[in-house]
Order: sequence, then structure tokens, then C-alpha cells
Amino acid sequence: MRQSITIVGGGLAGLTAAIAAAEQGLDVTLYEAHRTLGGRARSTPAPYVANDGTHVLYSDGEPFRWLAARGLVQPCSRPAPGELARFRFRHGGRVRATPPLALLRALAHRRVAAPAGEPFGPWAERRFGPVAARAIEGLVGVITYTADPGRLSAAFVWERALRAARPAWPAVRYVHGGWSAMVERMAAHARGLGARIVTGERVDALPPGPVIVATALDAARTLLGGAALTWPSGRAALLDLGLRADRRDPFVVSDLDEGGFVERYSLPDPSLAPPGHALFQLELLAGADEPIRAAAARLESLADATVPGWRDRVVWRRDAFANQRTGAVDPPGATWRDRPPIDRGDGVFLAGDSVAAPGLLGEVSLNSARTAVRLAQAALRRASTLRG
Repeated sequence: MRQSITIVGGGLAGLTAAIAAAEQGLDVTLYEAHRTLGGRARSTPAPYVANDGTHVLYSDGEPFRWLAARGLVQPCSRPAPGELARFRFRHGGRVRATPPLALLRALAHRRVAAPAGEPFGPWAERRFGPVAARAIEGLVGVITYTADPGRLSAAFVWERALRAARPAWPAVRYVHGGWSAMVERMAAHARGLGARIVTGERVDALPPGPVIVATALDAARTLLGGAALTWPSGRAALLDLGLRADRRDPFVVSDLDEGGFVERYSLPDPSLAPPGHALFQLELLAGADEPIRAAAARLESLADATVPGWRDRVVWRRDAFANQRTGAVDPPGATWRDRPPIDRGDGVFLAGDSVAAPGLLGEVSLNSARTAVRLAQAALRRASTLRG
């Protein structure tokens, strides 16, 4: 008889786990409380196809290669040279085509190792100077979803800064049709392997093991009753804009002053907006106690400074606020190994973007899901051996 496994949650982690488990010959049942799959990997319907946040994939990571080997991210594209020419930086209150020299000099020190036990801000100031330190913090704001990356582990921030500015830059890849298109392919692939996917059905009691709980930590905490299932996260104001196109529109603006980001997603993928229109997605990190309205106002100011005349060109708009749903960040003295462990004991395993697995943003979900499947399969083998 085929051995069975249950997965709770139909986002990126849950679908990855379903595919990985089905590939190993397990009988998979996945439950998703919403009627649509994807979690934070959902996108809005046409004509303006906006992801739930500023999502990209990184082709230099093993999770991307795993997805690509199964045809789950194709078609996708990388920024073309002409598009990169429209990359801008906001620094010192000005928008310019080049980053500050202090930032480039700091990022050239790729062999420098940062300590995990010290905050990034003081370490970077001593090593590279205050201008470079602040610019690096602004650069990685969108990657950490934290308004003050200087208070995080120096090793955590420095690793992400080097990843974002690696020599083979840009490693980002844009999934055509938005991330919902990728989710649809993942679900179809899982079903093709024999997985059973049930939507619109909430799991209120823990099913018999093995079970992989692939939800946000707050939902996992409710299901598992584990008060210790917590980890720091971040807050961000989000703004999606469908605009009538303007030849002056930038491609990307990295706000080194406030940790914001402006991106015209319809440039590498024109299918995301109607002809003659543009889809922009903007993000700005919010302070721990900053009111949502204040963060949203600052985000509009960023749009004013970077997207010419956007207020007079708006055809479609969506405002959102990301709070405690943006992945894990590591404080000084901690690494990803200190986050909530994947193996919860008694045949229960955890997957998602805030658990003990390496990676950048959504990569944590894929890595933890595949690890959870390996651990679950090992537990099944042990149980089978004991029964035999």
C-alpha cells in the first residue's frame, strides 16, 4: 500500500511539499482553507496582473533550479539591457542612474565575513563608513521587509546585500502571467503526480501523521497549540498602480534613503497590463510602531519622486499593508537554524518562510517544504521498519 501524507496549506510551501511527496510515491492530500491556491503567491485577475507584493525569483538559487527543472516557472524572463538602463537609485533625496560610490566600494569586498552576533549597523559603519552602511540598509530593505536592517544580524544583512549585487547580477527572473500562473502550473503538476488537492476546506484539528503544516506561523500556532511558534518579521506599505504608459517611466527605482522599491513589472512582461499601459508595484518599509496611514503617505511621496505624473494617469489602483507576513529576519546572535524547527515531533512537520531553513525570502518556503518531505519520509520508513 502507498504510504499517506497530509499537507495543510496550499501556498508556495504546501504545493512544493505536495509535488516533492508525490514524486516520492506518497499518497498526498493537501487542504487549503481558501477557494484559491497560492497564499501570498496569488495575483490579481487581468487586465492588471499584480502579485501580492513585489515578488521575483532568483535564478542563482537551487529552489529556482528545482522549479525550472519541472517546467513550473516557464515562461519567465530576465531584465534586458535596455530595461536595465532604466534602473534608478534614490539617494540623498535625489533620483540618479548610478548608486553612491561608497556603496559600490563596500559591495566589492565580497570576501569579507560579517559576524552573526553583532548588529549590522555598527559593524558596517566601522567596516565601510556611515554612508555605505545606510545605503546597504536601504538596498536590502525590500529583501528583509524591515525598516531598520541595521539592528539585524550583520551576517544576515550582509549575505543578502551580496546576493542582491552579485557579479552575475541581475539574477532576478519574472514569471510571465504573474505568480498565480506559476501556482496553477504547480497545482496541475501535483495533481498529475496523483496528489489530491482540496480547496475551501479549513483544517481545525491536526490530522493523523505524518502531516506537514505549511501555513503562516500564526495559523500553525493555532493548529498546533504551540506558543513558541514565533519569529520576528516585518511591516511594509504596498501600492499597485495601473497607469497609462509614459515614455519617461523608469523600470526599477531602489530607494536607498528609506528602503523602498518601485518596479514596472509590465516592462519585462507586457502581458501584465493592457497595451499602452503600465503596471507598477511599489513597496516601502514601515517602522515597528508607524501608523499604516503614515507609511502609505510616505509611499505615495516615493511615487511622486520617481514615477512622473502618476496621479493623473491612474486607471487601476490597489493599496495594501503587509504585517507579520513577510518572512523571517534574524536578530543578532541568531541564524536561520534558530527559527522554529521543521520537525515538531510525533509525525508533524512545519514548512513556510519563517522556519528553520536557509534561503532568500520565498526560497525558505521551498527549502523547508522539501526538507519536511524528506523528514516525513524518513519517519515513515522508521515506522514501517518497527512494524516489520
